[in-house]
Amino acid sequence: MAARGRISSAAMEVTVGPVVVVERQRPPAELTDEEVEIWAAVVDCEPSDKFSPATAPMLAQYCRHVVQAKRIAVLIERATSDIDPETKQPTLSIEDYDRLLKIQERETRAISSLATRMRISQQATTNHRGNKKPIAAKKPWEPRARG
Repeated sequence: MAARGRISSAAMEVTVGPVVVVERQRPPAELTDEEVEIWAAVVDCEPSDKFSPATAPMLAQYCRHVVQAKRIAVLIERATSDIDPETKQPTLSIEDYDRLLKIQERETRAISSLATRMRISQQATTNHRGNKKPIAAKKPWEPRARG
């Protein structure tokens, strides 16, 4: 039950404790330079304590899938821009093109699934109106719970 009446000035004082420095999760050594760039981009966009050693393998796999998806996109672009001078048609067969698109779809699904599970997708960070979800942190001027 809440206390009645006005809150005393002593109860409203903000006490500042020691500042705790939380290091960001470091990328695993087995990641390539491209994958480390993706890792840094993801980790730097989140609070420093969001990722732990327990979530590192999932984030590493996410980085691998993003790099592979970029490589597949380059292959698709390169293959569709190669035109046969005689027929004026792409040199890529329909079967090969379809295979590349299926690979791209698989990578996209994996990226989407991992991002959703790690709560780094737009769906996880916005409410139903598209606004950023508020961080449920207690404001410094709000009274502390008495215990």
